[in-house]
Amino acid sequence: MTTLPAMDTRSADRLHDFVDAHARLFVVTGAGISTDSGIPDYRDGRGEWKRSPPMTLQMFMSGPPARARYWARGMIGWRHFASVQPNVAHRALAALEHTGRIELLLTQNVDGLHEAAGSGNVVDLHGRLDRVRCMQCGDISTRDIMQRRLQEANPTWMALQATIAPDGDADLDGVDFSSFEIPPCTVCGGILKPDVVFFGENVPRARVDTAWAHLARADAMLVVGSSLMVYSGYRFVLEASRQGLPIASVNLGVTRADALLTLKVELPCGEALARYASPGN
Repeated sequence: MTTLPAMDTRSADRLHDFVDAHARLFVVTGAGISTDSGIPDYRDGRGEWKRSPPMTLQMFMSGPPARARYWARGMIGWRHFASVQPNVAHRALAALEHTGRIELLLTQNVDGLHEAAGSGNVVDLHGRLDRVRCMQCGDISTRDIMQRRLQEANPTWMALQATIAPDGDADLDGVDFSSFEIPPCTVCGGILKPDVVFFGENVPRARVDTAWAHLARADAMLVVGSSLMVYSGYRFVLEASRQGLPIASVNLGVTRADALLTLKVELPCGEALARYASPGN
């Protein structure tokens, strides 16, 4: 069994004391909780972008060139993304929910790993990458079906190799996307888009309302793996602070909410939460 350095042990102990002291945790998670599953995160320790910002809704809807670039990158990246598995941090939060300690788990991630780990009371704030929505008729299909259609329409592209990127896509540089074919909606022929909230797109109101309702019943907030630089998640921390709730954060590097935190633990998410993934805890 690996022993943590003394300072890290104290940090983990303070986190355990915080969790154990509150019966109804409102949990917010971000990209940092999924890095141990093999999904890269977006920002560095200073909260700055590690690569170009993600696709915006306006860009995606601007025309076929932008959509071809998105779906080509997505087709290559999905081979890896579809096989990722929950890690110890996901399993720890699922275990805490099963003991009745989590009021709600609000995730900014689109990977579905919380549900795969066994969490049931989850709001996927930004949607799920394993679903595809038609922008015209609203039909929902699975990303696996879209993957098969993309591969059948673009068989030679499957030979490409690329570095995996955070949004389930891949970094394809210096590639001409003009020949890439994008399958249309099988119901109406409309434009297909992953069922996730792009930058410039509003989070569905029902998700936000559900989160507010659960936050009103929580007695503390725990933020795991998020710098909170995106306002859609940060606003819940602002409200928790306004309500006087204690707020703990597990994150490597700065967060937008540092001045609001009751406790900040700069440890990898799995290391900080590993105790709760063990039977009997």
